[in-house]
Amino acid sequence: MKNILIFVVVIAFVVISNSVFIVDEREHALKFRFGEVIKSDYEPGIHFKVPFVNNVQKYSKQLLTINNPQELFLTQEKKNLYVDFFIKWKIADTQEYYRSTGGDELVAAQRLLETVKDGIRSEFAKRTVIEVVSKERREVMAGMLSAATMNAENLGIELIDVRVKKIELSGEVSESVYNRMRQERARFASELRAEGSESATIIRAEAARERTVLLANAYRDSEKIRGSGDATAANIYSTAFNADKEFYSFHRSIEAYKNSIGTNNDVLILDGKGDFFKYLKDQEPIK
Repeated sequence: MKNILIFVVVIAFVVISNSVFIVDEREHALKFRFGEVIKSDYEPGIHFKVPFVNNVQKYSKQLLTINNPQELFLTQEKKNLYVDFFIKWKIADTQEYYRSTGGDELVAAQRLLETVKDGIRSEFAKRTVIEVVSKERREVMAGMLSAATMNAENLGIELIDVRVKKIELSGEVSESVYNRMRQERARFASELRAEGSESATIIRAEAARERTVLLANAYRDSEKIRGSGDATAANIYSTAFNADKEFYSFHRSIEAYKNSIGTNNDVLILDGKGDFFKYLKDQEPIK
């Protein structure tokens, strides 16, 4: 009796354990009935199935990564480039994924990798080496990603991103590319120097013109000031002369004495009876 009870408990445990399955929030689950998919949209939690009739397979919901080693691609000029890239993807449609790949992650990764490589190959074939390795790389990857995403949907896969880690030039291409880049930089530098020389010439010409204008205006203003000063001085002299002619004559004579006989090492021979010494002769004392 005890053995029968143990047997029944074991059988019940086996039946119950084969009737219950748990779906983690990080998993997709497919329920099969004799190899045919009958349900796929399971929420995380505990679920039930018919023992020995149904079986369940689970697949990851997490982002998966394909790291591709260096792959050789040809550009528009038939030049070889080694490209190192990786792919980020995840399962989007579990039933379609199973039908397309048999639920084998390696098969899915290989088919997705071939789809991406075809897209990169197509985009590289439209562009030169310079375009690929410089400013148009983002456009290359965007074009490839757009085409590859549509093909990935047929596998039940969502293609998240494809990123290029490194692009290396093959030996025969490197020197050619470097020469073209040097020539491009030299041309650009020459254009900058020419523009700088042109700007410098314009600046110097403008500065010379402004200098000429400034000097002319300054000379004009100085002549006006000098003329005005001369006129004022003449007016003052005239007024002084008319006010006291004798004093004016005396003042002019004193200035003449100072300027002619008040200097060192000069010899001046004049007739003492002339008008020049008029005010040096005996004069009546001032009262």
